[in-house]
Amino acid sequence: MLTTVREQLGQALFRRVAGPDGPANRARIHDTPGPRWFAPDRPIRTVHGDASMFIGGLSALLLQSLHPLAMAAVAGHSGYRGDPWGRLQRTSTFLAVTTYGTAEDAQRAVDHVRGIHDRIRGTTTDGMPYHAADPHLLAWVHAAETDSFLRAHERYGAHPLDPAGYDAYVADTARVAEALGVIAPPRDRRELSESLAAYLPELHATPQARAAARFLLLRPPLPLVVRPFYGGLAASAVALLPSWARDMLWLPRLPLLDDLAVRPTGQALTRTIRWAMTPRGTRG
Repeated sequence: MLTTVREQLGQALFRRVAGPDGPANRARIHDTPGPRWFAPDRPIRTVHGDASMFIGGLSALLLQSLHPLAMAAVAGHSGYRGDPWGRLQRTSTFLAVTTYGTAEDAQRAVDHVRGIHDRIRGTTTDGMPYHAADPHLLAWVHAAETDSFLRAHERYGAHPLDPAGYDAYVADTARVAEALGVIAPPRDRRELSESLAAYLPELHATPQARAAARFLLLRPPLPLVVRPFYGGLAASAVALLPSWARDMLWLPRLPLLDDLAVRPTGQALTRTIRWAMTPRGTRG
């Protein structure tokens, strides 16, 4: 009975994250022979293969929204409200291909994304032009994503890395960032922190950013029965944000609640996801 529940839960989560083509994509990504961008022992494989990515990904979306140009591009072109699961599935597939797939497939995925970025142009409500292929904007999106995934793994990962391991993770992600058009991405955690700090004068929560936060945190397109589960992930994602980001988004900071309730909840949820999604034959 327990095995059946675990497999049904794991399949449901995988369908949400990977979409209807998930099984075929997983087989192609992992089973196709050929050289990879990252060897099996690289930290990027450890971080991106952990259940903490559920929390890190949500935290990254909130953090990325604080750059007005990035948020305008997402609001105007991504369809995150109309097709949030499709966007999640495309993003998760890209991460899987570039992390685990053959070098040929990884480059093909990067080329596809670069083609999309090149077509995304517009103007914010304040009259500021944006272009998704702008290296400066790409660098913000990359830094926010990398920092969020790292923070989530450090707090909720099954096997957190040591400082050298997280530096190596940042260096690994720089390989993908450069392929996408980022110029001189950070190569260790110190450079990553400096990169985020350099963007602070440009950041603020626009009405679009606060609307996105309300959608992501309070109105997710999910059945009522699973919203408490999602609520725990959302609270954990908010708790990961830097304090200045929470202030910008008007999200409360309650350190005692975070320590006594949010963090244990996040740990329990990631353990449950990990338990459900570990393939049969590899479970302890």
